Parts: sequence; C-alpha cells; structure tokens
Amino acid sequence: MQATMETIEILNDLVQINNDRIDGYEKALGELKQEDTDLRALFSSMISESHEIRLALGTEVNALGGDMETSTTTSGKIYRAWMDVKALFTGHDRHTVLANCERGEDAAQKAYNTALEDEELPAYLREMVAEQQQTLKRSHDKIKELRDASK
Repeated sequence: MQATMETIEILNDLVQINNDRIDGYEKALGELKQEDTDLRALFSSMISESHEIRLALGTEVNALGGDMETSTTTSGKIYRAWMDVKALFTGHDRHTVLANCERGEDAAQKAYNTALEDEELPAYLREMVAEQQQTLKRSHDKIKELRDASK
C-alpha cells in the first residue's frame, strides 16, 4: 500500500510539472512579438504535448486508486523550478523568452530524473516515464537550439 501511495505521489508530481509547463508556455505566448509566429506554433505544440503527457499520467494515477492533481507545483519532493521561471517572464525579446523556457525545460528534466531514480516506481511506469522524458528532452533541445540561434 505504501508503495502504491509513493507511486501516486511520483506520478502526481510529474502531472504538476506538466501543469507548470503548460502554464509557463501559455505565459511565454503572451510575451512573444507578433513576428514570432514560429515560436507561437512551437509553444502551442508543447502545450499540447504536456496535455497528452498529463492525461497518460493521470490515467495511471486513477488506475492506482488516486486522484490526479489539477494544480501546479506547490509541494512534494520533485524539483520545482517552473515556479521561478514563471516569475521571470519579464522580457519581451525572443532570446529572453527562450532562455526562460529552457530553464523550465531543465526543471522538467530534473523532475523526470528524480522520478526515474525512485526504486518504488514499477517497471511498466518507469518505461512510460522514460519515454515521456525523452519526448520532453527533444523539446528542450529544440528550445536550446532556438535560444542559441537568437543571440
């Protein structure tokens, strides 16, 4: 029973990181200039990506008898840097927005690393979480590439 509760907590921490990611990219959309149409499409895609990931995590939480988190991060053991990132969206230039998004993507990667290090996470969920991490890593790398190109 304790292992199940810990697994639910781990999955809900990842749900919250994805909620933060959605919120962060929604804020980032508001910071973009009109001509940043490529970033509008990319950020919208990343929002959809986190919605899909959150749904998969929530399905597993429900299957384990838990309730999926609906809030953003406020507590728990997984790294919570998106909260800081959300407060940083003050610059309207492309480089600043991308740099802040990259910090958020770094936080998501740390959260997934922490989840994957937990020995209580069952193998079938570890596989799902690892696949999600790879999806988010591709997004991270795209953000980093665009940030580097915007200097």
